[in-house]
Amino acid sequence: MAILIIINLLVVAFLGYVIGRFGDYYLNFWINDPPAPHHWIYGLVLIPAGSFYLESLGVLIMSFGFGLFISDLKDFLDFKFWGKDGKTKEVRRFWHID
Repeated sequence: MAILIIINLLVVAFLGYVIGRFGDYYLNFWINDPPAPHHWIYGLVLIPAGSFYLESLGVLIMSFGFGLFISDLKDFLDFKFWGKDGKTKEVRRFWHID
């Protein structure tokens, strides 16, 4: 049973990562890269928000937030809070941590 729980958490974290990468890879170009909060902030907000539930839903929210946070780790390490990414279509990559 514990293995299924761990697999579920990894799947939800991966889903958060994929959604974060989708937003960075496609959505920014579809809406012309507006100045907005970087999506690592949303992941960082979801991690403690999930701790209020302490049931399976809260752990899933924390796992999703962790995946979303990891998908934009480079911007977190560079302390980018607000603004445009300034990426071009030539330099964007989907499967990496940015």
